[in-house]
Amino acid sequence: MKKLKHDISTTVTWALKEDLGAFDQQTPSVEQDITAMLIPENELAIATVITREDCVLSGVAWVNEVFTQLDKSLGQVNEQATKITWFVNDGEVVKANTTLFELRGNARTLLTGERTALNFLQTLSGTATLTSQYVKELAGTKTKLLDTRKTLPGLRSAQKYAVLCGGGVNHRIGLFDAFLIKENHIAACGGIAQAVATAKKNHSDKTVEVEVESMDELQQALDAGADIIMLDNFTPTMIEQAVAATRGKAKLEVSGNMTIEILQEYTKAGVDFISSGALTKHVQAVDLSMRFQ
Repeated sequence: MKKLKHDISTTVTWALKEDLGAFDQQTPSVEQDITAMLIPENELAIATVITREDCVLSGVAWVNEVFTQLDKSLGQVNEQATKITWFVNDGEVVKANTTLFELRGNARTLLTGERTALNFLQTLSGTATLTSQYVKELAGTKTKLLDTRKTLPGLRSAQKYAVLCGGGVNHRIGLFDAFLIKENHIAACGGIAQAVATAKKNHSDKTVEVEVESMDELQQALDAGADIIMLDNFTPTMIEQAVAATRGKAKLEVSGNMTIEILQEYTKAGVDFISSGALTKHVQAVDLSMRFQ
C-alpha cells in the first residue's frame, strides 16, 4: 500500500503535466489550461459524473488525487477547494446511468481536472470490469485468476489494483519480488535445474516459478524444487497429465492465450492458477461523462 500511494501521486502528477504542458515545472497548475482561464476566477460550480454502461468501479483514489493536486497548485482552501462526494466504492458493481460522484468547487479546477481524472477512472474501471467477467467464469472451481506484467506503461500498480477490485489475484508486481524463469532464462543459465538452484541460493525467501513447454520440462522443474510451474500453451489433455504427474508437489499455473471463452475448459483438471495478459492490455475503457449542473 505504501508503494501504491507513492505511485498514485507520481502518476497523477505526470498525467497532469502531460495535459497542461508543464514538464518544465515541478507542479502543474490550472493556470496553464488556456480554455479554463476563460472562466471568471472565482466562479463556483457543481458537476456530476455518471457511467453510461455497466461496470465494476476502480480508481477513486486517482480521481481524488487529481483535484487535490490542482487545488494545491492554486492554494485553494475553504469554499474554493474541490469537494468530492462519492456514491459508489471501488470494487462495486455499477449499473449504466448511475451517478458515481459529485464535484463542488472552482469551475476552472473542475474543468481542468475532468479529463485526467476520467482517464484514470475509465481505464481502471475497464480493467476491473474485464477481470470480474473472467472471475465469473471460474466460479465454483479452485482456480484463481492472475494478472501479468503486460500492463500499460506507468500504470503497473494502478492496473494491478484494478484487478483486485475485479476479484482477481496479483501475480508478481515486477522483476524484483518473485522469480519467473522462462525459456530464455533457462537457455542462458544452462538448464532448469541450474536456474532454480541459483535462484534459491540468491534469494531463498522468494517464490520460484518456472515456465515449461513439455511434460519433460515439467518433470525437470519438479525435480529442481520449483514452487510454481507455469504450463505454457498446454492443451487440456496435457494439463490433466500435468496435474496427475505433479500430485501437489508444486502449484500449477496455465497461461497462453487464455481468452474468456475457453477458461472453463482449462479449469476442469484442477490447476491452481490461470494467468491472462488480456486483463491489463486488452482494456476497453468504460464510457463516463461529466456534466455541470
